Amino acid sequence: MFSDERVIDQCKQWLEKIIIGLNFCPFAKKEFVNNTIAYPVLRNVDFESALQGLIEQCEYLTEHPEISTSLIIFPEEFSYFEDYLYLVSLAEKLLIKQGYEGIYQIATFHPDYYFADVDEDDVSNYTNRSPFPILHLLREDSLARAINAHPDPEGIPDKNIEVCDHKGIEFFKQFLVSLRS
Repeated sequence: MFSDERVIDQCKQWLEKIIIGLNFCPFAKKEFVNNTIAYPVLRNVDFESALQGLIEQCEYLTEHPEISTSLIIFPEEFSYFEDYLYLVSLAEKLLIKQGYEGIYQIATFHPDYYFADVDEDDVSNYTNRSPFPILHLLREDSLARAINAHPDPEGIPDKNIEVCDHKGIEFFKQFLVSLRS
């Protein structure tokens, strides 16, 4: 398996070329350029220890206001999308239970991500496909400010789907494969 440094590098390349480069998230560039993203890599975890890692990242972000967001990367676990979705469900419930509702929220990325309302092989799924399973922990107040400053936040998903359709599925498949070589 890849070293933590290589895993982080692959995620940074994905952020730079896909998420920022294709403007899937118009809010990501500032944080990427300012180096205010944490990239914890969690290995050898089960559901319980992955959730513990999530809470530790909440605590880390609380103690480090200069860090805007955290990409919790699982390079070895949760490769089955259904297992990952179960982790997401548990994680969201845990945020509420631990009093982090309204402070942090989770965005989801996975190599096999697919939206419930489209086919698994639809190109639009690549808006949320990543090199590894990732729980993206966001500060809700920062996200709200960014959304309020954006001229058309409701149009972002449709614009992203148009970009996916224009680029085509082979573009995204080749990019993710190139990260692994």
